[in-house]
Amino acid sequence: MESEPKFAGSALPAALETAANDVGLQLRGFCPLQAEDRLGAGTLVLIGNVGPEMWRAFRRSAPQHAPNPLDNWSRETITALADAFQARPLFPFDGPPWWPFQRWARRAEAVYPSPLGALIHSRYGTWHAYRGALVFQDINVFVARPADDSPCLSCADKPCLLTCPVQAITELYYDVGACRGHVRSAVNNDCVGQGCRARRACPVGRDYTYSEDQAAHHMRYFADAT
Repeated sequence: MESEPKFAGSALPAALETAANDVGLQLRGFCPLQAEDRLGAGTLVLIGNVGPEMWRAFRRSAPQHAPNPLDNWSRETITALADAFQARPLFPFDGPPWWPFQRWARRAEAVYPSPLGALIHSRYGTWHAYRGALVFQDINVFVARPADDSPCLSCADKPCLLTCPVQAITELYYDVGACRGHVRSAVNNDCVGQGCRARRACPVGRDYTYSEDQAAHHMRYFADAT
Protein backbone atom coordinates (compact mmCIF):
# COMPACT_ATOMS: atom_id res chain seq x y z
CA MET A 1 0.00 0.00 0.00
CA GLU A 2 1.31 3.49 -0.87
CA SER A 3 2.02 5.77 2.06
CA GLU A 4 -0.02 8.89 2.58
CA PRO A 5 1.63 12.18 1.46
CA LYS A 6 3.73 13.73 4.20
CA PHE A 7 2.18 17.15 3.59
CA ALA A 8 -0.95 18.14 1.76
CA GLY A 9 -3.10 21.16 1.11
CA SER A 10 -2.38 24.27 3.12
CA ALA A 11 0.46 22.66 5.11
CA LEU A 12 2.65 22.11 2.06
CA PRO A 13 3.80 25.64 1.07
CA ALA A 14 5.17 26.66 4.49
CA ALA A 15 6.89 23.34 5.16
CA LEU A 16 8.44 23.20 1.69
CA GLU A 17 9.55 26.83 1.82
CA THR A 18 11.37 26.23 5.11
CA ALA A 19 13.10 23.13 3.74
CA ALA A 20 14.15 24.92 0.54
CA ASN A 21 15.44 27.98 2.40
CA ASP A 22 17.54 25.74 4.64
CA VAL A 23 19.57 24.65 1.59
CA GLY A 24 19.85 28.11 -0.02
CA LEU A 25 16.92 27.77 -2.40
CA GLN A 26 13.54 29.52 -2.78
CA LEU A 27 10.04 28.48 -3.69
CA ARG A 28 9.35 30.32 -6.93
CA GLY A 29 5.69 29.53 -7.44
CA PHE A 30 2.90 26.95 -7.59
CA CYS A 31 0.78 26.07 -10.59
CA PRO A 32 -1.87 23.41 -11.25
CA LEU A 33 -0.80 20.82 -13.79
CA GLN A 34 -2.55 21.09 -17.15
CA ALA A 35 -3.15 18.55 -19.87
CA GLU A 36 -0.41 20.12 -22.03
CA ASP A 37 2.17 19.34 -19.32
CA ARG A 38 1.60 15.59 -19.76
CA LEU A 39 2.33 14.99 -16.10
CA GLY A 40 -1.07 13.92 -14.89
CA ALA A 41 -3.12 15.76 -12.28
CA GLY A 42 -1.68 17.65 -9.37
CA THR A 43 0.53 20.64 -8.58
CA LEU A 44 3.92 21.73 -9.86
CA VAL A 45 6.20 23.74 -7.57
CA LEU A 46 9.10 25.69 -9.04
CA ILE A 47 12.34 25.75 -7.04
CA GLY A 48 15.07 28.27 -7.76
CA ASN A 49 17.43 30.90 -6.54
CA VAL A 50 17.12 34.60 -5.81
CA GLY A 51 20.24 36.70 -5.38
CA PRO A 52 23.39 35.16 -3.88
CA GLU A 53 22.02 32.79 -1.20
CA MET A 54 22.13 29.66 -3.37
CA TRP A 55 25.68 30.42 -4.45
CA ARG A 56 26.86 30.59 -0.85
CA ALA A 57 25.25 27.23 -0.08
CA PHE A 58 26.70 25.71 -3.26
CA ARG A 59 30.21 26.96 -2.49
CA ARG A 60 30.06 25.49 1.01
CA SER A 61 28.98 22.01 -0.01
CA ALA A 62 29.77 21.17 -3.64
CA PRO A 63 33.00 20.16 -5.43
CA GLN A 64 33.98 23.10 -7.62
CA HIS A 65 35.87 21.25 -10.34
CA ALA A 66 33.46 18.46 -11.27
CA PRO A 67 31.71 18.67 -14.66
CA ASN A 68 28.64 20.92 -14.40
CA PRO A 69 29.06 21.34 -10.61
CA LEU A 70 26.05 23.65 -10.13
CA ASP A 71 23.72 21.38 -12.08
CA ASN A 72 25.01 18.38 -10.12
CA TRP A 73 24.45 20.20 -6.83
CA SER A 74 20.96 21.29 -7.93
CA ARG A 75 20.03 17.74 -8.87
CA GLU A 76 21.28 16.30 -5.58
CA THR A 77 19.73 19.02 -3.41
CA ILE A 78 16.33 19.17 -5.11
CA THR A 79 16.09 15.37 -5.36
CA ALA A 80 16.60 15.25 -1.59
CA LEU A 81 13.70 17.70 -1.19
CA ALA A 82 11.59 15.57 -3.51
CA ASP A 83 12.33 12.44 -1.49
CA ALA A 84 11.48 14.20 1.77
CA PHE A 85 8.13 15.44 0.41
CA GLN A 86 7.25 12.43 -1.76
CA ALA A 87 7.37 14.41 -5.00
CA ARG A 88 8.86 13.89 -8.45
CA PRO A 89 11.83 16.14 -9.31
CA LEU A 90 12.27 17.72 -12.75
CA PHE A 91 15.21 19.80 -14.00
CA PRO A 92 15.64 22.43 -16.74
CA PHE A 93 18.97 20.92 -17.82
CA ASP A 94 17.53 17.46 -18.55
CA GLY A 95 16.91 17.07 -22.26
CA PRO A 96 16.20 17.08 -25.07
CA PRO A 97 13.28 17.19 -24.90
CA TRP A 98 13.44 20.06 -22.43
CA TRP A 99 10.84 20.72 -19.78
CA PRO A 100 9.02 24.07 -20.38
CA PHE A 101 10.30 25.91 -17.31
CA GLN A 102 9.80 29.35 -18.84
CA ARG A 103 6.15 28.58 -19.57
CA TRP A 104 5.63 27.16 -16.10
CA ALA A 105 7.26 30.21 -14.54
CA ARG A 106 4.86 32.59 -16.25
CA ARG A 107 1.93 30.54 -14.97
CA ALA A 108 3.32 30.35 -11.43
CA GLU A 109 4.56 33.87 -10.68
CA ALA A 110 4.69 37.40 -12.04
CA VAL A 111 7.63 37.21 -14.42
CA TYR A 112 7.80 38.64 -17.92
CA PRO A 113 9.99 38.50 -21.04
CA SER A 114 12.77 41.08 -21.14
CA PRO A 115 15.19 42.33 -23.81
CA LEU A 116 17.93 40.43 -21.95
CA GLY A 117 16.45 37.11 -22.98
CA ALA A 118 15.69 36.19 -19.36
CA LEU A 119 12.39 36.52 -17.52
CA ILE A 120 12.31 39.66 -15.38
CA HIS A 121 10.69 39.87 -11.94
CA SER A 122 9.38 43.18 -10.57
CA ARG A 123 11.38 42.75 -7.36
CA TYR A 124 14.36 40.56 -8.28
CA GLY A 125 14.96 41.86 -11.79
CA THR A 126 16.85 39.18 -13.70
CA TRP A 127 18.89 38.09 -10.67
CA HIS A 128 17.04 34.83 -10.25
CA ALA A 129 16.81 31.43 -11.91
CA TYR A 130 14.90 28.16 -11.83
CA ARG A 131 16.93 25.17 -10.68
CA GLY A 132 14.22 22.52 -10.68
CA ALA A 133 10.59 21.68 -10.00
CA LEU A 134 8.66 19.27 -7.81
CA VAL A 135 5.55 17.50 -9.08
CA PHE A 136 2.96 16.53 -6.49
CA GLN A 137 0.63 14.03 -8.10
CA ASP A 138 -3.05 14.31 -7.18
CA ILE A 139 -2.37 17.05 -4.60
CA ASN A 140 -4.00 20.38 -5.37
CA VAL A 141 -2.42 23.43 -3.74
CA PHE A 142 -3.70 26.88 -4.61
CA VAL A 143 -1.29 29.77 -4.11
CA ALA A 144 -2.39 32.92 -5.92
CA ARG A 145 -0.06 34.24 -8.61
CA PRO A 146 1.01 37.80 -7.74
CA ALA A 147 -0.52 40.42 -10.01
CA ASP A 148 1.68 43.22 -11.28
CA ASP A 149 3.05 44.53 -14.57
CA SER A 150 6.38 43.98 -16.24
CA PRO A 151 8.91 46.53 -14.92
CA CYS A 152 10.14 46.94 -18.50
CA LEU A 153 6.89 48.75 -19.38
CA SER A 154 7.65 51.63 -17.01
CA CYS A 155 11.40 51.80 -17.67
CA ALA A 156 11.90 55.01 -19.64
CA ASP A 157 15.70 54.98 -19.99
CA LYS A 158 16.09 51.28 -20.92
CA PRO A 159 19.82 51.15 -20.10
CA CYS A 160 19.99 47.46 -21.04
CA LEU A 161 19.57 48.49 -24.69
CA LEU A 162 22.41 51.01 -24.55
CA THR A 163 25.22 49.25 -22.73
CA CYS A 164 25.82 45.95 -24.58
CA PRO A 165 29.30 46.26 -26.15
CA VAL A 166 28.26 44.30 -29.26
CA GLN A 167 24.66 45.57 -29.58
CA ALA A 168 23.32 42.05 -29.07
CA ILE A 169 20.23 43.35 -27.24
CA THR A 170 17.42 45.30 -28.88
CA GLU A 171 13.73 45.74 -28.15
CA LEU A 172 12.95 43.22 -30.92
CA TYR A 173 15.46 40.42 -30.36
CA TYR A 174 18.42 39.09 -28.39
CA ASP A 175 21.33 38.02 -30.62
CA VAL A 176 22.66 35.01 -28.73
CA GLY A 177 25.44 34.39 -31.27
CA ALA A 178 26.84 37.91 -31.00
CA CYS A 179 26.64 37.78 -27.21
CA ARG A 180 28.39 34.41 -26.98
CA GLY A 181 31.05 35.49 -29.47
CA HIS A 182 31.85 38.51 -27.31
CA VAL A 183 31.98 36.46 -24.11
CA ARG A 184 34.36 34.02 -25.78
CA SER A 185 36.72 36.83 -26.77
CA ALA A 186 39.38 38.13 -24.42
CA VAL A 187 39.38 41.81 -25.47
CA ASN A 188 38.44 44.25 -22.67
CA ASN A 189 35.77 41.83 -21.55
CA ASP A 190 34.19 42.84 -18.26
CA CYS A 191 31.16 40.72 -19.20
CA VAL A 192 33.24 37.63 -18.45
CA GLY A 193 34.66 38.69 -15.11
CA GLN A 194 31.68 40.60 -13.72
CA GLY A 195 28.66 39.28 -15.61
CA CYS A 196 26.65 40.69 -18.51
CA ARG A 197 27.12 44.47 -18.73
CA ALA A 198 23.55 45.03 -19.94
CA ARG A 199 22.15 42.91 -17.12
CA ARG A 200 24.13 44.94 -14.58
CA ALA A 201 22.76 48.15 -16.10
CA CYS A 202 19.14 47.18 -15.40
CA PRO A 203 17.88 49.19 -12.40
CA VAL A 204 15.46 46.47 -11.22
CA GLY A 205 16.56 44.10 -8.48
CA ARG A 206 19.98 45.55 -7.75
CA ASP A 207 19.77 44.41 -4.12
CA TYR A 208 19.85 40.84 -5.48
CA THR A 209 22.85 41.19 -7.82
CA TYR A 210 25.04 38.10 -8.06
CA SER A 211 28.59 38.21 -6.73
CA GLU A 212 31.34 38.47 -9.33
CA ASP A 213 32.40 34.83 -8.88
CA GLN A 214 28.84 33.61 -9.37
CA ALA A 215 28.36 35.82 -12.44
CA ALA A 216 31.69 34.64 -13.87
CA HIS A 217 30.68 31.01 -13.35
CA HIS A 218 27.43 31.45 -15.30
CA MET A 219 29.16 33.35 -18.10
CA ARG A 220 31.86 30.69 -18.40
CA TYR A 221 29.27 27.96 -18.90
CA PHE A 222 27.30 30.18 -21.29
CA ALA A 223 30.45 30.68 -23.37
CA ASP A 224 31.15 26.94 -23.46
CA ALA A 225 27.62 26.04 -24.61
CA THR A 226 27.12 25.06 -28.22
